[in-house]
Amino acid sequence: MSHILYVEDDLALGFVTKDNLEMARYTVTHCTTGSDAWAAFSRSLGSAARFDLCILDVMLPQTDGFTVARQIRAADEHVPILFLSALADKQDRLTGLRTGADDYLTKPFSIEELLLKISVFLKRSQRVEPACSRTAGIRAIGSYLFDANNLTLHRQGHTQTLTDREAAVLAYLLDRPNALVRRDELLRAIWGDDDYFMGRSLDVFISRLRKRLHDDASLRIENHHGVGFRLITP
Repeated sequence: MSHILYVEDDLALGFVTKDNLEMARYTVTHCTTGSDAWAAFSRSLGSAARFDLCILDVMLPQTDGFTVARQIRAADEHVPILFLSALADKQDRLTGLRTGADDYLTKPFSIEELLLKISVFLKRSQRVEPACSRTAGIRAIGSYLFDANNLTLHRQGHTQTLTDREAAVLAYLLDRPNALVRRDELLRAIWGDDDYFMGRSLDVFISRLRKRLHDDASLRIENHHGVGFRLITP
């Protein structure tokens, strides 16, 4: 069973959500403070009890969720991070995504939606491909080698590990090199919808990808304002 780190200081909400996750056959470690969450994640590194996904509240005692997300992302570039917070302001959502999180849900939330998002993230991050398929999935982007299956971007002896969403956006653009990809098309393909907040999330992920590709001047992601994006390749 997949192991989830769930961080929520509201004991009633935490009990109900944890109970629903366990009924869905997930193993759940529930922490009520940010410092306890980071301690639990740190202990899991390199062990058989490593976490497969992290669900974080933002307003937590001792250490806030944004700080915990940065700590987790610095230690593990791969594990999916999902914020589940009452903070619904646009800036809070963008701050959460800039910490390296993969998604941001606001309270009150639907258990069904939460379970669906968890299922999608786990299927993507835990998929196991045959060796030949993994090799076939390695593609050149300028001076980089992009392995979509293993979520890595390699250049001159340095390997970056992408988040699932970063890899999905990059792969979609790479399938359409030098072509204008419309925002609504990209959002529906990766996020499943194209509402305002998902559009702002997409902008954050494009910004993160530009930083990933920064060392090769022949590569760039053009922004066609209000229309879409174009991945320029040699």
